[in-house]
Amino acid sequence: MEEKPFPAWSWSVDQCLKEYQVKLEKGLSTYEVDRRRERYGLNELEKEKGKPLWRLVLEQFDDMLIKILLGAAFVSFALAYLHQDETEESGFEVYVEPLVILLILILNAIVGVWQESNAEKALEALKEMQGESAKVFRDGYLVPDLPARELVPGDIVELRVGDKVPADMRVATLKSSTLRVEQSSLTGESMPVAKSTDFLAMDDCELQAKENMVFAGTTVVNGSCICIVVNTGMCTEIGKIQRQIHDASMEESDTPLKKKLDEFGNRLTSAIGIVCLVVWAINYKYFLSWEVEDGWPSDFRFSFEKCTYYFKIAVALAVAAIPEGLPAVITTCLALGTRKMAQKNAIVRKLPSVETLGCTTVICSDKTGTLTTNQMSVSEFFTLGGKTTACRVFGVEGTTYDPKDGLIMDWNCYNMDANLLLMAEICAICNDAGIFCDGRVFKATGLPTEAALKVLVEKMGVPDSKARSKIRDAQIVSSYLIDRNTVKLGCCDWWMKRSKRVATLEFDRVRKSMGVIVREPNGSNRLLVKGAVESLLERSTHVQLADGSTVPFDESCRQLLLSRHLQMSSKGLRCLGLAYKDDLGELSGYYSETHPAHKKLLDPSCYSSIESDLVFVGVVGLRDPPRDEVHKAVNDCRRAGIKIMVITGDNKSTAEAVCREIQLFSHGENLRGSSFTGKEFMALSSQKQIEILSQDGGKVFSRAEPRHKQEIVRILKEMGEVGAMTGDGVNDAPALKLADIGIAMGITGTEVAKEASDMVLADDNFSTIVSAVAEGRSIYNNMKAFIRYMISSNVGEVISIFLTAVLGIPECLIPVQLLWVNLVTDGPPATALGFNPADVDIMQKPPRKSNDALISSWVFFRYMVIGSYVGIATVGVFILWYTQASFLGINLVSDGHTLVELSQLRNWGECSAWPNFTVSSFKAGNRLITFSDPCEYFTVGKVKAMTLSLSVLVAIEMFNSLNALSEDNSLIKMPPWRNPWLLVAMSASFGVHSLILYVPSLSDIFGIVPLSLNEWLLVILLSAPVILIDEVLKFVGRRRRRTKLKTA
Repeated sequence: MEEKPFPAWSWSVDQCLKEYQVKLEKGLSTYEVDRRRERYGLNELEKEKGKPLWRLVLEQFDDMLIKILLGAAFVSFALAYLHQDETEESGFEVYVEPLVILLILILNAIVGVWQESNAEKALEALKEMQGESAKVFRDGYLVPDLPARELVPGDIVELRVGDKVPADMRVATLKSSTLRVEQSSLTGESMPVAKSTDFLAMDDCELQAKENMVFAGTTVVNGSCICIVVNTGMCTEIGKIQRQIHDASMEESDTPLKKKLDEFGNRLTSAIGIVCLVVWAINYKYFLSWEVEDGWPSDFRFSFEKCTYYFKIAVALAVAAIPEGLPAVITTCLALGTRKMAQKNAIVRKLPSVETLGCTTVICSDKTGTLTTNQMSVSEFFTLGGKTTACRVFGVEGTTYDPKDGLIMDWNCYNMDANLLLMAEICAICNDAGIFCDGRVFKATGLPTEAALKVLVEKMGVPDSKARSKIRDAQIVSSYLIDRNTVKLGCCDWWMKRSKRVATLEFDRVRKSMGVIVREPNGSNRLLVKGAVESLLERSTHVQLADGSTVPFDESCRQLLLSRHLQMSSKGLRCLGLAYKDDLGELSGYYSETHPAHKKLLDPSCYSSIESDLVFVGVVGLRDPPRDEVHKAVNDCRRAGIKIMVITGDNKSTAEAVCREIQLFSHGENLRGSSFTGKEFMALSSQKQIEILSQDGGKVFSRAEPRHKQEIVRILKEMGEVGAMTGDGVNDAPALKLADIGIAMGITGTEVAKEASDMVLADDNFSTIVSAVAEGRSIYNNMKAFIRYMISSNVGEVISIFLTAVLGIPECLIPVQLLWVNLVTDGPPATALGFNPADVDIMQKPPRKSNDALISSWVFFRYMVIGSYVGIATVGVFILWYTQASFLGINLVSDGHTLVELSQLRNWGECSAWPNFTVSSFKAGNRLITFSDPCEYFTVGKVKAMTLSLSVLVAIEMFNSLNALSEDNSLIKMPPWRNPWLLVAMSASFGVHSLILYVPSLSDIFGIVPLSLNEWLLVILLSAPVILIDEVLKFVGRRRRRTKLKTA
């Protein structure tokens, strides 16, 4: 026996039995089972080893911004430790700065680990799809409930209606005339598939074509059979899907925003490194000096204290340059976005997906259950009129199994003619399906086509007026019942009571029809038949007209019916013919199994002769209809520049018909180059594949297997497209995992699809995706606003520290203050910018490219100008306090502090050498600042000047947040009250800043003191001009854009 699985579908049953050395009636021996289990292992899906916790934790620190912060925290900690004895601070206060940085990093790591550890649940959901037990022949006996995990290749398994298939198996014998398996979740086919024992003369064929194979995880809906286990565990089709899901998760790439932020982090690293080095180097004269003798330097003097002091300034610069609050604000904004989307029925499972949605360029949609309802419904039917040359066609509304969903157009049940009455009777009785309500969704039990026929009967009504009234009353009563699961089909029940079913001729693949013998109210038997139109026409000798008369079937009538059938088929409808027969010969008096003719019903080979000489009644056209809202959603996508590609497991003609119906393609459009089967597309060269996928307009890929879907998504990613893949079945899971955005259906979707996805549609509504894309675009614009805001603020902080170092004045902001500004003060306004209202034309613009710059060169220039003003104002107020008695009429020396010259301030390090230099103590709130040494005026005494600098920085950044309301529009056009949350956030930030100013214990930690009213007036005067500066820059930007458009 070969280790590699062989193509059992292309081998006869005898060859398969020989290959596995097994007999159908005996099964494998216990010894052989043990031997094979050693070789093949248990029949279960492998559990992939998860990453160990330590590795998950380490991975959270593999980010450039995080590494810079770690470095800054380490250096801050080292400097705090070295200088603890030299400063008046002690204990916790000394370590505030490194501890705050570490706290941020720890929180970030916890969130990251939590997200990762919850990510891989799709594989567990797959395991739940496997059958738990099986009926197996072992040692010549039937084991009724053997655990499915113990199956091995070669086992003989019995399957019955309702059984979940436990492994991939070759059908050996049918125990019923037909066997149907529901495999839509695996292959995407909307209808249960009929299985047979015949071998296929091809070694390589699509999954859907393997009609003699049943697959693990699928369900038997009709019939029973004996099978040979061919593949178990990871070798099954469901096992291959698990491997594909795992491989796809290994290929997951960063979101567009993450890439941009990483790129920004790398550039920031280089910039910070250079600027820190420059700041430290230009102050070398303060910690390194030497004498020059004979043209050579000698007598070097080095001050470790001064060296570390300027190194600390360089660290402060690094802290200022890094937007520490950015990760927290982005997470908050995305979380708010997920709440807004949840209100619109889009449940986002992974936060970064919110932003990725905004740059979606392609939606790869599954057909069954996504574009369509995955509920068969009758859309039209026809019968002959008063003569053989006239047809009557009736259109039917409704797309679900809900009998109240839609009506029959131009219908009057009060005067149903003989043809229509017979059609209702056949649809109601020649039928084994039922309908139940699962919460808010109507579902079918049995075959979906049969359930759709029962819904049609309910819409047709009954001819008896008394029965109609009773049915109507029963429906009203049922709407008040506690048990809403059972759906009462009053009209079908009426027909079944009227015409009692006495025998069934099961469907088979040869005659392609199903028949039932019923006892009519007059006591005679009648045969009711439904099946393939061509098959029934071949076996019909008469047709029934509207008045109930039957006429011989002539060629012109046959051509009329066939042409009408062709028209319905071209719309993607699945057509069923309906017929009957009154002259049943020896079965005319059949009543039960004791009847002499019963043996004829036990032999399926007799069914064709029984169902001959039929009277043809009409044709019913069924379909898995498109969702009502899909047409509008497709148009919205077209306007938004988003391409739609339909990737389905269904057949080509059905897929094309649905695509035409939702107007992805126009009626009559040549689909050459737009419609392919999965096999056809995969056979093309990679260059040709890229060429096809690059073309504008919709595409449809039919008969697609999981690997085809995955490959199409992979090619799109390599082309730079940002793809959203929608789906609901197990077969969609690998592509959902691989796509930039995997979107699963919440109601009809399998757990596997949901767990593999990034987003779940709670209402299974395709148009919800379009709403989510619009929300994603809006969120991205808002994120750009607060990223620009935070970066411009950080540029201001960097420039202020750079100016401090260049001018040689005492540091006007210490690292812990910068951290406070970046995390607490900037946080609320930045978060509030996430509530900016969306642009009205947001879905009329093409999607942004994933490589579009987060900040354009013009915006960068603007924020360098703004940043320069922030830096100049922050350092300027520090210098003003030390050197000026008043500014713009505001008295600055009312607290009694001593004024110095700018040159003295710039050379404060040489203070000890200044003759007769004295300073007086001054008041700061209720506190008196005194000095034991006059030189302390530039260290201890800078507390008021430093408070002014910090307050100017906070105020300027609050005003700057108003500038970020719109990238280009003036505040006159986009006033602050358009986003009231921003005004609340600004008030909150000012409130928190006042708290640290006026609460003594907090002001001590941050090294600041309370400010007087005059000093606050100075802060506002220096801060407000930032609005005017940006308004001028916005005006220039608008003029530049208009000029460019005119030139273009």
